[in-house]
Amino acid sequence: MNIKIIFQRTPTKPASFIAPRTRSLRHTLRCVCVVACFIAFLSSISTAQRRTTRAVSPRTPATASTQTSTATRSITIRTEPATAVWIDDIRYGTTDASGTIIIPKAPAGRHTLRARAMGFTEHTQPVVITPNLALNARLTPTTDAAELAFQRAEAAREKGDTPSVQAAIENYRRAISLRPRPAILFAAHIGLARTLADTADYAGALEQVDAARRARPNNAEASAVEGRILLSQNDTDGAIAAFNRAIREGRGIQPEALTGLGRLYEERGDHAQSVVAFKKAVAQLNDTEPVLYQLLGSAHEQAEQYKEAVAAYEKYLQLAPNGRLAPAIASVIEQLRRQANGESVLQP
Repeated sequence: MNIKIIFQRTPTKPASFIAPRTRSLRHTLRCVCVVACFIAFLSSISTAQRRTTRAVSPRTPATASTQTSTATRSITIRTEPATAVWIDDIRYGTTDASGTIIIPKAPAGRHTLRARAMGFTEHTQPVVITPNLALNARLTPTTDAAELAFQRAEAAREKGDTPSVQAAIENYRRAISLRPRPAILFAAHIGLARTLADTADYAGALEQVDAARRARPNNAEASAVEGRILLSQNDTDGAIAAFNRAIREGRGIQPEALTGLGRLYEERGDHAQSVVAFKKAVAQLNDTEPVLYQLLGSAHEQAEQYKEAVAAYEKYLQLAPNGRLAPAIASVIEQLRRQANGESVLQP
């Protein structure tokens, strides 16, 4: 997610019966996760690889009623190649060379489909997701200078290296100066806020959050980004307030804020609340972010809920067998199974 680490964990002291080798594995796993999990998670919840930059649209009662439904459907979307696809605020991936993406676990009911590709106007349409739905999302080429500058900024931020980050900042500012349509204006302010936060310009980032709020008041994503920035400034109470506000503004649907809360609760040693927050984030992302299962597994493990920890870790391995965390996770699963059965894990 080329993202500055905004959370740091102080590992809890292992149980006395865990052997030195086991403790070392656990410590290694957790240290890797601090760096990798939020890089992977916050990256995918954001830009074109990272975080979404759209304001949450007002939901109709019918949409809101489907938000808590666990029913999912497999759907097929056809559009331009290399198009990023969102349902509501959840990014489900990018179309292949033929312009097709199959989403195996799309939420049933009424939702909003969003599609974005370089050189095209961002496309939004309401959809009613039913079993085996197939739909076409027709994109229109654009010559709008503001939208193209915004798209260049998003692409540059995705690369994450220093020259690209600077190019992203310049292009976001250019897009804003060109007085784009409201949706692009909001997205550019949010994208710039995230990028400035990644460069530790927290004052500038908060200014952009305020500007985004002027464009779209009471917006869940703006509050989630504010929470992240405040946490980077070690304002834990402010971050918790912002994350909770984001969840309220999103009518309960804000996985980025829920994940932030999960980490904060975990830091405070409130593992029960941490588990609750991570479970909600997992449910809202419909298995699009395997790394959340690692975070959930770690929360269960620290709460000494070893069977649940194993189940979460195994789900991570199922979804990301070649993920960068897979070797470390696989190395501790068997030991956790033995703990779940009340066996000693002392080495001979």
